[in-house]
Amino acid sequence: MKRSLLATSVFLFLCLPSRAQLGGQAVFRVFDIPSSARISALGGTHIAVLDDDLNMGIFNPSVLNPSMGRQVAFSYLPYFEGIQMGFGSYAHHFDSIRTTFSGTVQFVDYGTFQRTEEDGTETGTFRGGEYVMQLGAARALDSLFTVGANVKFITSQLEAYNATGWAADVGATFHKRSLGLTVSALLRNIGFVSSRYTATKEKLPFDVQLGLSYRFRHAPFRLGLTFVNLQRWDLTYDDPVQQRQIDPTTGEPIVEKVTFLDKAVLHLVPNVEVLLGRYFHLRAGYDFQRRRELKVDGKPGISGLSFGLGLRVSRVHLSYGFAQYHLAGISNTITLAARFSDFKKRPPGQERERKRRRKEEGDAPPPAPEG
Repeated sequence: MKRSLLATSVFLFLCLPSRAQLGGQAVFRVFDIPSSARISALGGTHIAVLDDDLNMGIFNPSVLNPSMGRQVAFSYLPYFEGIQMGFGSYAHHFDSIRTTFSGTVQFVDYGTFQRTEEDGTETGTFRGGEYVMQLGAARALDSLFTVGANVKFITSQLEAYNATGWAADVGATFHKRSLGLTVSALLRNIGFVSSRYTATKEKLPFDVQLGLSYRFRHAPFRLGLTFVNLQRWDLTYDDPVQQRQIDPTTGEPIVEKVTFLDKAVLHLVPNVEVLLGRYFHLRAGYDFQRRRELKVDGKPGISGLSFGLGLRVSRVHLSYGFAQYHLAGISNTITLAARFSDFKKRPPGQERERKRRRKEEGDAPPPAPEG
């Protein structure tokens, strides 16, 4: 019963609007949960990396590129109280039209609920879940600029009831490999709710993001910074359950002043990757907004902090991401990715050439085709 009540609370948080935190002002918040281990480890949001990792292209379509072609990725996230999340994705590049496509299916399984009548009589069980079907495409305009878009359909089901929505992501990326600099801009979840659980008009979690990353030429580090929710400046809110301090002189509640800097940092998600060769990476990120909203007074812990690692075992890329949301809950995400071409035996000359190019280029993808 406890599990059912908690799962129901999470479901309502994701699907019903309210007037509290920013997270309660839109539906289908599953769009914002990072089910990729790498993104989870980098603070939950990161859009400005152009390499051969398909998981980055799923979140930001403008970083899809030819090096992701014929790559498959799977991710699994055991969430709170038995809720399960994950996705499967595949990318393919077409030389004839110089475009890279991706297809993704994402799921959220809320588990089994007990069906009861008004008097408490149990009449069976039912399930709840959400499913996202996504198609993405990207094309290089020249050797520096790439544009891309995702189209997403989401359906949410609880017993015999359901809700649906359509969304799109539009992004652009500037990548100068010789400088180690990548800059991306992304408009996420542009769309509408096509059918609802209630008669209340609902919105998708629209988000304007700007990200940049810099990889040092002679050091194994990549620093990243993402600006989130740029469509709304003030992300602060009044917590109705927070205890109010009373001024002993006036007897009035003490109102905490929110400065310009307090508002600014809530838009920031910094991160770092330590690139120990092509086969082992360490990652860490920090979400200021998550820290502010979910830390417990007196016991803040490491809420807002996330970290993880990536390694290559044989021809499979394995990533792990850890994030603590609050003292009572953490997330552990595992992602597997592989390229079909890596399993194909190459002639000795071609294999030597491939290794030479990788050594020269590091983890950067091959240059985009001109035109």
